[in-house]
Amino acid sequence: MTNPSAIPELARHLATIVRQAMDEIRPRLIQAALTGDRGESENLRHRDNFLSDYDLWMHQRYKQLLRPHLPSFVYASEEADPEVIGDEPDPELCVLVDPLDTSELAVRGLYGYTHVLVYSRRQARPIAAAVGDIFHHFQLYLAAQDHTGTDRAFLITRDGHEHLLDRPSQARLSEALVTNYLMRPEQRFKPLTNQQPFLAALATESADGRARGRIGVDFGSVGLCHVAAGFTDAMIEFAKGFAIWDLSPGHFILHAAGGIVTDLQGTPLTLNYDLTSMTNIREAMGHRRRFIAAGNTHLAKEIQRSLRH
Repeated sequence: MTNPSAIPELARHLATIVRQAMDEIRPRLIQAALTGDRGESENLRHRDNFLSDYDLWMHQRYKQLLRPHLPSFVYASEEADPEVIGDEPDPELCVLVDPLDTSELAVRGLYGYTHVLVYSRRQARPIAAAVGDIFHHFQLYLAAQDHTGTDRAFLITRDGHEHLLDRPSQARLSEALVTNYLMRPEQRFKPLTNQQPFLAALATESADGRARGRIGVDFGSVGLCHVAAGFTDAMIEFAKGFAIWDLSPGHFILHAAGGIVTDLQGTPLTLNYDLTSMTNIREAMGHRRRFIAAGNTHLAKEIQRSLRH
């Protein structure tokens, strides 16, 4: 357990904001699950994605909660076009938000996550991120630059215990738990089943004759956070790709914990998202990334060599 003062101030502010938003939305999501009233809305921005009244409420709530801590910023949420909040016409900070990730499952009381990332346009990189888990004991995954400029990652449990994340998995592929967002039958699951060399490599027996490799399901940024914490060994996305609000918070947290995120050719993904203008921010919100996220470089390379591109 780390000294609480080790968590940088901006990350602490994000933790407070995200925890408050989760505490406010959790009873509503539980009520939705128990009544079956899921508040589905028409999704005009992403027609194949589930959108609920709860997503839209969280979108607005984050704007209110962020203002006391960040007087002026570009607010770039999954649910709306980017907008400037505050008096500065061209703020230095951009806040990327996915208000309610996996909302189709959140309204069933199963899984629900929320992502916030603060990006410095001057430094051309993230400076803080928080990923919140609405229903589980491992509640907050954080990353931020400390006073020395070093990126550090943390986990906060629901009862307030704080842990430094700096020991991601050192597993090899034959013993790894690798996750994938495989829920959509045609878009996600079918492409996974076509990755026969990868699945065969994952199923390879260890020296003692046991097959320890496993494939699991995970979601958005929290999947990369699970790698950062060492709960899983790797996450892959080779089908549709993740949007910036799904990938970037977990990317930064895994980077700060000492893990690696590459493209499918094995090139590390940059933390520079090129958010230099409102036009670039809008364009970034429309891009999707395929990636390999792993606890160590050797595992990332093993996965990369086994995948069909």
